[in-house]
Amino acid sequence: MTTVCVAGGTGQVGREVVRLALDAGLDVTVLSRRPPSGTSPAHHDGARYFQADVTTGAGLAEALHGADVVIDCLEGQFGKALKNFADGGARLLAAASGAGVRKAVVLSIINCDQSNAAFYVSKADKERVYANSALETVVVRATQFHSLLTAVFQAAAKIRLIPVFKGARFQTISPLDVASELLAEAMGEPSAERHRTRTIGGPDIRTVRELAEIWLKATGRSGRIVEVPLPGAMGKYLRNGLNLVPSQRTGTDTFESWLAKREDSL
Repeated sequence: MTTVCVAGGTGQVGREVVRLALDAGLDVTVLSRRPPSGTSPAHHDGARYFQADVTTGAGLAEALHGADVVIDCLEGQFGKALKNFADGGARLLAAASGAGVRKAVVLSIINCDQSNAAFYVSKADKERVYANSALETVVVRATQFHSLLTAVFQAAAKIRLIPVFKGARFQTISPLDVASELLAEAMGEPSAERHRTRTIGGPDIRTVRELAEIWLKATGRSGRIVEVPLPGAMGKYLRNGLNLVPSQRTGTDTFESWLAKREDSL
């Protein structure tokens, strides 16, 4: 039986990878700085959870022992985690190599190497670490998640003003669709190309106004839609369409269908 180790297996994508891997009959281990309790929504019966920290290396050897592949869904959005994001990837890969892991798959962001935003820069730095690994690696770049726009709309709805970014379109994708692709890459046959990168996107390309209107209708919320400029690195990235991949509409879960299944978005 193949053993899959999911790094960051308690996050929104990682927990979906764990669930899909268990459903496929795989042996699943999860490494996390804070393993969930048995009653947590992030916990899946059948998976084995290990406390480990890629910023220090503590617990990695134990979590990776016996693993055939590792799927890296870790995030580092703030503070120490962001600063050490790429270094953490290097520690994870070194530990994986030492444990005899044959392949590593990592989640990244579409065109992260073409943005100066700190979070995107950290993703690009980590991609380079994977490209220099002794292991076979696959970088899966995804477009932004449905939940990103939902979070913006939810926060703004409290003051009944829904901001829509001028000149921006999104091709949002569901975490489940991303998880499915990550697992498929992990379970794929060995490749002659040692380090590969592929990009996946959601099924639809829409303006932020269109997405806001869909969210308002689905949730029954009220609020005035206001067009606002988005300055800085992210504004430039979005206006240039670097968050879009029209030729790769990999996901099947639309923004509407995803909302219909998410009570916490209502």
